[in-house]
Amino acid sequence: MQNGQLIAAIDLGSNSFRLEIGIFEDGHIRRVEYLKETVRQGNGLDADRLLSNEAMVRGWECLARFSERLSGFAPKHVRAVATQTLREAKNRDDFLVQAEKTLGFPIEVISGREEARLIYAGVVNLLPQSNEKRLVVDIGGRSTEMILGQGFKPKTMESYRVGSVKWSMKYFADGQFSPSSFEWAEVAAKAVLDEALALYPHAAWDVAYGSSGTIGAVSDVLHAAGWPEDIITREGLDWLKEKLIKAGRADALRLEGVKEDRKPVIGGGLAVLCALFDLMKIDTMHAAQGALRHGVLYDLVQREHSTDLRSAMVTALGNRFAVDKAQAERVQKTALKLFKSLQDKSSCDTDNAARLEKKLNWAASLLEIGTRISHSDFHKHGAYILDNADLPGFSMSELHRLSQLILGHRGKLKKLELELKNHEFMIQLLSLRMASILCHARRDPDLKGFSLKYTDGTSSELVIQCKKSWVQLWPQSAHLLREECLAWQKTPWQIAFSETA
Repeated sequence: MQNGQLIAAIDLGSNSFRLEIGIFEDGHIRRVEYLKETVRQGNGLDADRLLSNEAMVRGWECLARFSERLSGFAPKHVRAVATQTLREAKNRDDFLVQAEKTLGFPIEVISGREEARLIYAGVVNLLPQSNEKRLVVDIGGRSTEMILGQGFKPKTMESYRVGSVKWSMKYFADGQFSPSSFEWAEVAAKAVLDEALALYPHAAWDVAYGSSGTIGAVSDVLHAAGWPEDIITREGLDWLKEKLIKAGRADALRLEGVKEDRKPVIGGGLAVLCALFDLMKIDTMHAAQGALRHGVLYDLVQREHSTDLRSAMVTALGNRFAVDKAQAERVQKTALKLFKSLQDKSSCDTDNAARLEKKLNWAASLLEIGTRISHSDFHKHGAYILDNADLPGFSMSELHRLSQLILGHRGKLKKLELELKNHEFMIQLLSLRMASILCHARRDPDLKGFSLKYTDGTSSELVIQCKKSWVQLWPQSAHLLREECLAWQKTPWQIAFSETA
């Protein structure tokens, strides 16, 4: 990435949506602009995990304003991530389809552990370099992330379903603060966070850091009341709790440093923070400047500098399931060649093509991870593994895309009826299926007498052309290719087989 390049991160949180725009300068990112809107989408999630239309509209309206500021940005310089509310929402696709149109960029729903990884990256990149062992905590609207790490490397990452919005709705729903409501809220938070004791023992870390909304808000209030800047202590939390109980209600709270948009959720957030201090035996927590959005920005830089964590994770997963590397490389090479042959060079977006090729390579690398479970149905098991894996660097939608490529690389195509409406997916899948056929004998395929191309004047009809000498030399491959043409007959894409002299 060149000096002076503008990059942007959008964090679609449960309480607030945030836009961070930075400029890359000599390996670091300097803030250019920061926008935050309290959307409170987490409040719109009902007991059936359905997001209300009102919550969706609030999100769309915010993203429309963000979109205006992002006009002119290239897709590779913008990354939007969504967290716990959209992880939970059963109807998230209803929101995301319109949200992506409004924003003008893809939105990735990331897993809890991926959120934790990015939070840690955001925090440590804005801290002085140190060998100290760090405990990083982020209390969001509907989830809390905890990370144990040293330097730039996170070692233990977890996400827990407890947050300021969720706990405020559940234990302070009427807006009233009382000793009993805080007691119930803290006990309930400890019940969720209890398992963290084994993962984050006090002896495993030197300094505790807190990131983002709740912790930043508490730090601001304590500093305004005379406590040291960016420092949270147990005494300070007790003082703040007493202030809330004395006020009685959120709308009656008059406390310097508490913003109006924070009042409805400060009770739940404070209860979770108090529970964490008790459980983890934290005496002092430092409020960090870095957050999820900063981690997203630094991750964008790493991806462009050819240090994409996702590629390393694909390799690691392949090793874990003992994938035949030689066969994976054959399929990769063949699929990529076929994919490139189907690209429209005149109208091709080179950045997008590079992203599609990278994902095709990953799918080819992981094509056989399911063979350790079943030989006959390995594509189904491979798809299941990817749909349920925690792979750092990947969004949930990216992993699902890979799972569908692996699921669809063999067998009937009816199972991918919706995905096949997407032309880019179809080309990726077709290239992968053809490559799998051509490499079925687990040797380098002969492509000199073989070609795959569009029929003249159409983008939905293709033809496999094979020289007669090639068909005679490789009759099994020719048979499988004819069968493949039949498999596509009930899809919007038609493929013909042709022998030439």
